[in-house]
Amino acid sequence: MANEIRLARRIAATPAEVFDAWTRADQVNQWLIPAGPDSTRAQLDPRVGGRFHIDMTNEGTVIPHDGEYLRLERPHLLEFTWVSPYTDKKRSVVTVELKAAGRGETDLTLTHKLLPSTKAVDDHTGGWTAALDELVRRYAQAEPKRAAG
Repeated sequence: MANEIRLARRIAATPAEVFDAWTRADQVNQWLIPAGPDSTRAQLDPRVGGRFHIDMTNEGTVIPHDGEYLRLERPHLLEFTWVSPYTDKKRSVVTVELKAAGRGETDLTLTHKLLPSTKAVDDHTGGWTAALDELVRRYAQAEPKRAAG
């Protein structure tokens, strides 16, 4: 579909662990760092109708991201609005589906719809790709500890 992104990753963590990575500010601050910002600061109210605000700082410039949680079905589904300067401050919708893949792994599918332009699709494809790769990397590094623990 036009102006939509769909990305998939396998993560070495359970669906519940990955769900928590999306709904706990301390975890979001560690992996939701697309395009190499200096830092991320998240304030989350993860409940249907709850809002979030995420500031990504890159080279001293703060890029605000806001949204509202539309659906939360722990541990399998999150859906929320996403508004930022890169969506031309227009409302877009992100859906994250989490499915158990066996051996403590999760198949994650992210769909980002209603992006306002092909430039927004390109910008968000790069951003979500970097963020999801960081999420995968964080759990891949933790995997030996999980196996031993």
